[in-house]
Amino acid sequence: MTQKSRLRRFIPALVIVLGGAAHAQTVQKDAADAARLVEAMNVKPGSVIAEIGAGEGQLTMELAKAVGPTGRIYSNELSADALDTIRTVARALDLKNVTTIEGKADAANLPDACCDGIFMRNVYHHFGDPPSMNASLLKALKPGGTLAIIDFTPPPPSDQNENPPGHRGEDNHHGITAATLVKELSAAGFEVVSSATTAKEVFVVARRPAAS
Repeated sequence: MTQKSRLRRFIPALVIVLGGAAHAQTVQKDAADAARLVEAMNVKPGSVIAEIGAGEGQLTMELAKAVGPTGRIYSNELSADALDTIRTVARALDLKNVTTIEGKADAANLPDACCDGIFMRNVYHHFGDPPSMNASLLKALKPGGTLAIIDFTPPPPSDQNENPPGHRGEDNHHGITAATLVKELSAAGFEVVSSATTAKEVFVVARRPAAS
């Protein structure tokens, strides 16, 4: 066998191995994020939770298992195709506690005071109108309910490369700082519980005041 022939056989095998490794890392990341969210929102069987901007629903499915058959998870998305995918995956996993919600750019479209917890991952920086969306999220939480946000910072120096709402998804400015998240959530009436930035990732936890 020539060197060129060996190379032709090696490259597809390498692609398969690397693809499998990337998938495994994604699965591990989803499981780790789900565990963090469960702890931050004090999720237990019977909890009612919502995910904003669920994508294809990887975290929705993880949290649906955590709340159990007596709980409920609302899976919110703008895309009709994504909502179809979420419904298909939930049926395949026999998760009857998943309810899809078509969201809006400035509103979650969740029932008032429906949720013990709301979460999102890598979504908040896309909000073009944070005050309106945050008011919607606050309204959807039960008094004392928890909001947990995972996102990432803009390229360094992140505090100088951070754009205003509506422009946070642009190249060289993609992301949001924890400080801005804290400021915008506080302005909306949330009580910030914790804020952390590690390895370019932000994790902010807030709650609706118990008396509101």
